[in-house]
Amino acid sequence: MTLNAALTGLFLACLAGTAHALDGHAALQWSEQIGAPRMSTQLDMAMPDLSAQSALVFDQATGQPLLAKNATMQSPIASITKLMTAMLVLDAGQPLDEKITITEADRDTLKGTGSRLGIGASYTRGQLLHLALIASDNRAAHALARSAPGGLQRFVDQMNRMARVLGMQHTYFVEPTGLSSSNQSTALDLARLANHAYQHYPEIRQISTAGSYNLGTQRVVLKKKRHKALVQYRPVNFHNTNRLTRMDDWHIGLSKTGFINEAGHCLVMQANVAQRDVIIVLLDAGGSNSRAGDAARIKAWLESTQGAHRAGVPQQPASRT
Repeated sequence: MTLNAALTGLFLACLAGTAHALDGHAALQWSEQIGAPRMSTQLDMAMPDLSAQSALVFDQATGQPLLAKNATMQSPIASITKLMTAMLVLDAGQPLDEKITITEADRDTLKGTGSRLGIGASYTRGQLLHLALIASDNRAAHALARSAPGGLQRFVDQMNRMARVLGMQHTYFVEPTGLSSSNQSTALDLARLANHAYQHYPEIRQISTAGSYNLGTQRVVLKKKRHKALVQYRPVNFHNTNRLTRMDDWHIGLSKTGFINEAGHCLVMQANVAQRDVIIVLLDAGGSNSRAGDAARIKAWLESTQGAHRAGVPQQPASRT
């Protein structure tokens, strides 16, 4: 699925209106203007130079876009996919303490990535949800989708149906992990997804912002060439793939990273910056350091405009296409 060529050069204008009530939560009103003139303002000129090929930042309270760069350009989204996977796992209402066994079907045959979850080992659904969101473990995400009601294909169909419900018109899923480059979306669509997850899924907020996760004492098999396998029982710890969750100067409310070669380094994050609740989407950055660097530059940029925000000075969104 590709965007119409008419979207080339799109300027994402002010997202119309403010929030309206949806099941007791705020839901953003969105609008897009195609071919609108690019505004030249002091704020625009100060826009940070980003490594990400596509980016979007918006203020959740007002629905106003604060920064947009190729916000409707469709591209692979890698493990950002797992945010949708986690939402549907929670929607299914299956017991989080139910054990799920990792099988050969959960092995990555697309990219050949490894996992610390052994074939034949069993974990609770809650543990797998933590590992999918914090460590971005592909076996965990696949096992969650495979064991959902109706099986894997029905789960993927539900992912696409939910995307349509949320107004993610340029998003398409073929599997639940993000390993396939055919999982495609835009920064604008992913901002919708992240905002919805933040508003309606406190479990995802709590899990995805943890700096690390301890799986508890596990059986670990250590193998070395020409040596007999050594079995140990020891605590197994996983770090959040977004290192910003472990930094004191960030106040993050939701987080998910992603990477495959086709997608580059991606990040979707809710955070409070300069007394604003914002959603930050970065797609196709040059490296994990560049992704974190882009987030830091956006943070500094928002903090530099804090005075104007407090004074109520009208600001035009900064945009690059």
